[in-house]
Amino acid sequence: MDRLSPLTAGALLLLATATPVLAQRPAPMQPGILRVCADPDNLPNSNKAGEGFENKLAELLAKTWNSKLEYVWWAAPRGMMRMLNGTYCDVWLQIPEGFDLSGVTKPYFRTGYAFVRRADGPDVTSLDDPRLKSLKIGVHLFSADGENPPPVMALSAHGIVGNLVGFSTTYTGSLDRPSDIIQAVVDRKVDIALVWGPIGGYWTRKLGADLVLTPIETDSLTKIPMAYSMGMAVRRRDRELKDSLEQFMTAKRPEILALLQEFGVPLLPLPPDSAR
Repeated sequence: MDRLSPLTAGALLLLATATPVLAQRPAPMQPGILRVCADPDNLPNSNKAGEGFENKLAELLAKTWNSKLEYVWWAAPRGMMRMLNGTYCDVWLQIPEGFDLSGVTKPYFRTGYAFVRRADGPDVTSLDDPRLKSLKIGVHLFSADGENPPPVMALSAHGIVGNLVGFSTTYTGSLDRPSDIIQAVVDRKVDIALVWGPIGGYWTRKLGADLVLTPIETDSLTKIPMAYSMGMAVRRRDRELKDSLEQFMTAKRPEILALLQEFGVPLLPLPPDSAR
């Protein structure tokens, strides 16, 4: 099991935006209604148009349970557990295993950070590769309490700092988009990028370029994990809901994995103690 510090968990949640979208406070959990907390503009995860894999997963869950699906839109990692542990929503569809601010189901998939390069680019597969010191590397910019995401911390420990090019992981009006880091590889503005796998997998497919994505699971120098097993978050007291979600994961595993693959999420094997 991956035990995550708040730092690592926060860095993992770079997929959420930094500005909250205030939500109406719905009634407490009711039979026949499934309330899902989701980001309104954060592909490949979710958006208000229902185009993300979390949207499709929520639809599958609601259909399986014969429930009405209601979204509570929230676009910030800060305060998200207040949304869940209060009475705003019933479930977040992605959370790292070991996240200690909520109840977490067993994981249903495992993914992590990955190198993205052009097919004719440097075939780097490890943070130990000495070529990284001379390459222009695209990285995510993310700040959780002033900290950097795991790859940036690991690269810094390897002495790789001055050749990093930062990119936003969120939509900031018309200026920055999550796809920018992948587009920079295509346009040769960077030699290689180190990105959160689901972002890399989704946007490499959407951009239609000749790109290679190589997942990494850990850094041999710092031992910082780069791959994480992902479950669903519920309120701590909702053990019955947690059990029901795990039964859903088991029964619908082929459909869930097919959905993740459809969105280009790079999947890694779940550790034996997580996949039980």
